[in-house]
Amino acid sequence: MTDRFRVGVLASGTGSNLQAILDRVHGRAADVVAVGSDKPGAQALARAEALGIATATFPGAEYADREARDTAMAAWLLEQGVQLVVLAGYMQLVSAAFLGRFPQRVINVHPALLPAFPGIRAVEQALEYGVKVFGVTVHFVDAGVDTGPVILQRALELPEVREADEVRARLRPVEHDLLTSAVALIARGAVRPDPVHPRFVSVEVQ
Repeated sequence: MTDRFRVGVLASGTGSNLQAILDRVHGRAADVVAVGSDKPGAQALARAEALGIATATFPGAEYADREARDTAMAAWLLEQGVQLVVLAGYMQLVSAAFLGRFPQRVINVHPALLPAFPGIRAVEQALEYGVKVFGVTVHFVDAGVDTGPVILQRALELPEVREADEVRARLRPVEHDLLTSAVALIARGAVRPDPVHPRFVSVEVQ
């Protein structure tokens, strides 16, 4: 067993953000030791299995409610020794009880410059508002919807783009860059909550 920082990833779909973590962080700054999904057929699981990483599925239909599913999911992640949980295209909200098992250790990537356009359809919201500058945020997850402290953000000017799919395609490399950077920074202890201002974190970028 390695003594590197241990990461668990939750994903619902193809796992492109997971793949970026596997390509850029896994075996270097940290080890991805567990990948879970609410979708048994998610491609993200196959990406992990190809590298011998532990996988598990937690379909909602198999549990009485979200709390029950999150309890089982948290227990499994802890069994794998996970120190950081990354929501990489995980399309479910996690409960306060789940967050309590990983305090300040759950992060998410969001396709907007939070606090603008939180929640689902962030890109569509931005287009409907008529913005010319889009962006990506990596943040800690709290009990709200995309309201946790911001770790990293990057803006991208797209003044001529009108289609949500094109915006998402242009933002995807930014998501990969910021998410992998955030995981590596947290793994080396370079991201710390501000005890005086809980909405802020200090990030030591070298």
